[in-house]
Amino acid sequence: MKNLVVFLLLCAGLVGVPATAAEFKAGFVSTERVLQEATIAKEAQKKLETEFSKREKTLNELGASVKDLATKLDRDAPTLSESQRIQRQRELVSMDQDFQRQKREFQEDLAMRKNEELQKVLQKANAAIKSIAKSENYDLILQDAVYMNAKHDITDKVLRALNDSK
Repeated sequence: MKNLVVFLLLCAGLVGVPATAAEFKAGFVSTERVLQEATIAKEAQKKLETEFSKREKTLNELGASVKDLATKLDRDAPTLSESQRIQRQRELVSMDQDFQRQKREFQEDLAMRKNEELQKVLQKANAAIKSIAKSENYDLILQDAVYMNAKHDITDKVLRALNDSK
């Protein structure tokens, strides 16, 4: 008799599980799509391009100068005296070191600014996600899952919310 009561209690507990699972509402957001398609992300990219374009052009010109100087040195080396060749090699090395330093600084500055702009976009996206989650009673919203059924994808809602907030 005692075993029958325990069995019935366990069965009653299992009957309630599907009802609880049916109430659980989950969603998925593709962060990659948000960063590619959201208006604020596109504006951030344009802002970075504008901010760094002049510096990038200067850096490309310096790189071309280094390459031209190396080509000229290779071409003229047989006709130069030893002291002239050494002097030009030193100039080339110095110019190349300066170019490499500027290139490294440019890349570091660009990466830092990209991260700053990315964080701004992600903060706004997370606020939009939280707003949607609260208004539509989601229990869980995932970002960047390996696999998710398309019926749970709310990325379009997030994109609309971000684009409408402008």
